[in-house]
Amino acid sequence: MLCKTAAMVAPAVLLLALTISPSVSAEELTVVSWGGAFARSQESAYLKPFTTETGIDVRLHKYDGGIEEIRRQVASERPSWDVVDLLYADNVQACDEGLLEPIDHAGLYPGTNDGTPAREDFIDGALIKCGVAHTMFSTVVAYNRRAFPGEKPRVIADLFDLARFPGRRGLQRKPIANLEWALLSYGVPRQELYDLLSTERGLRLAFARLDQIRDHVVWWEDGQTPVELLAEGRVVMASGYNGRFFDAQVNSGDAIDIIWDGQLYDYDTWGIVRGTPHLEQALHLVRFATETWRMAELSGYIAYGPTRRSAARLVGTHFDSGIDMRPHLPNHPFNFQTAIRKDNDWYSRTMDRLSERFRRWLGEPSKTTSQ
Repeated sequence: MLCKTAAMVAPAVLLLALTISPSVSAEELTVVSWGGAFARSQESAYLKPFTTETGIDVRLHKYDGGIEEIRRQVASERPSWDVVDLLYADNVQACDEGLLEPIDHAGLYPGTNDGTPAREDFIDGALIKCGVAHTMFSTVVAYNRRAFPGEKPRVIADLFDLARFPGRRGLQRKPIANLEWALLSYGVPRQELYDLLSTERGLRLAFARLDQIRDHVVWWEDGQTPVELLAEGRVVMASGYNGRFFDAQVNSGDAIDIIWDGQLYDYDTWGIVRGTPHLEQALHLVRFATETWRMAELSGYIAYGPTRRSAARLVGTHFDSGIDMRPHLPNHPFNFQTAIRKDNDWYSRTMDRLSERFRRWLGEPSKTTSQ
């Protein structure tokens, strides 16, 4: 279970957040997210309607994840970011380092139409000390159909099978997912992955498997890159985010198919940078973007699942194509059979050390991260 105890902020701050009026329209919020199809969906479902309703302008900036820039901004005591879309583990780590504002969840979010309190409506673990998980997504492997006119890859072990499925692979330049998939390809049970990765033996096995395809890998950092690599035929298989691959399939007509086996599912969270001068407005945006129908609307733009149960029940069709979105969500029963839950507590404890080891494996210079 991912849940942590929520911390309390002054009730007066929360009251201001809930009663914010158009009189603060001169204010401007800087929201930082991941770019691409996901950011466009957030603009449509959340940010533009928020500006229309409140008069608060929102500047949307793109980043590639991590908390290094938040560390720098908080250390400067003049943060320029207000609200950041963070991976769950990054939120936990940033919170532990004092980089995010604690959030009092009590009374912040509206309940459901049937009277269910918001705290009971969110999935377990969504409400954490310094944020709220709002979207479920998965890191998956996809392939270009044109590269394999005969037999198609269908399980995660095929990612490492250069004999049956030759060609270059596009992988994220991070240990996340790559290590889990490497062990999964040996037949390690999903439930034992993180226990084994906690040992030197497990890490050696994982890197040994990655060694087998290392010379055939194109590394990516920006989340849109694997889509482009596949669509342009520069790689035959690539890891990436399921929603971006869906966007390429439906909106661009690219010959891309997803392998759901071994999907690594995770949650995006809203976090508020410590020391922001716009705390009340930031809290108001978080409340606005976690209303049931708005979360369901996001899933009408991109194939990510909402973290409120009431919102999941409202997910319908894709706004542009009319495709039923539910079979394309990570937690659809057919897709979810062999899913791996990313252990965010484990990553929050090990990410810096794993990243350093991964850089050494890549042959890159050591990177010292200031705390």
